[in-house]
Amino acid sequence: MSEKNREGKRTARERLAAERKKQRTAEKRRRGLIVGGAVAGVLALAAAGGVLAASAGKDDGASAGPVVIPSGAQGKDALAIPVGEDGARSTLTVWEDFRCPVCKTFEDAYRSTLHELTDSGQLKIEYHFATIIDGNMRGSGSLRATNAAACAQDAGKFPEYHDVLYQNQPQEADDRFADNGRLLDLAEKVDGLRTDAFEKCVEDGTHDSWVAKSAAAFRESGHQGTPTVLLNGKQLFEDGTLTPDKFKRMVVEANKA
Repeated sequence: MSEKNREGKRTARERLAAERKKQRTAEKRRRGLIVGGAVAGVLALAAAGGVLAASAGKDDGASAGPVVIPSGAQGKDALAIPVGEDGARSTLTVWEDFRCPVCKTFEDAYRSTLHELTDSGQLKIEYHFATIIDGNMRGSGSLRATNAAACAQDAGKFPEYHDVLYQNQPQEADDRFADNGRLLDLAEKVDGLRTDAFEKCVEDGTHDSWVAKSAAAFRESGHQGTPTVLLNGKQLFEDGTLTPDKFKRMVVEANKA
């Protein structure tokens, strides 16, 4: 190998190491904003960018193959999984990553409010998916968990399995969701989900290319990290004082307009 090539590789490694150090420092700072699980801390963290998008190489981890769209997926290129009534006057767009710890914090803080609003027909949620942590931490847990969630959508059990995944999210550096067996075990927490069809969908990675397409859409979207949450197209986390109760009032007011 020429000295020029060695120098080029060394420089690339140094840039990558510097970027990873920068991301780790930023993540520690963001987590420090969460004091005693305060919702305001969650919003401040997310406003600062949540989990930074991977900047070095692809983060989808999926091999090329036919794009199999989950049942009922909507939106551009059918990349959104909807929850709630199509006729709801307000729409919440959520970009998330099942390995993202800040996404879990958001879900834990807002889960009951989101269920209340979707169950009552006041809000529709469109879930979009990224695989940032697979890129930042290496692994395939984001990909595997999202494929399994898409399989749950095929079975009509997405909301329940979505919640189970976040309630059982491993530590960020633990790629436990890469184990399909673990994902199948978690499916047993949802009545009627673990069927032969669901198992085959998970094991075969039926929706892997769809997940990869969603991850690519996230990278091209201009969003800085997960969770990214928009109410009727407006970024929610610009308001660092937002709470579940305030969010509920915003939806009510938006539906009156």
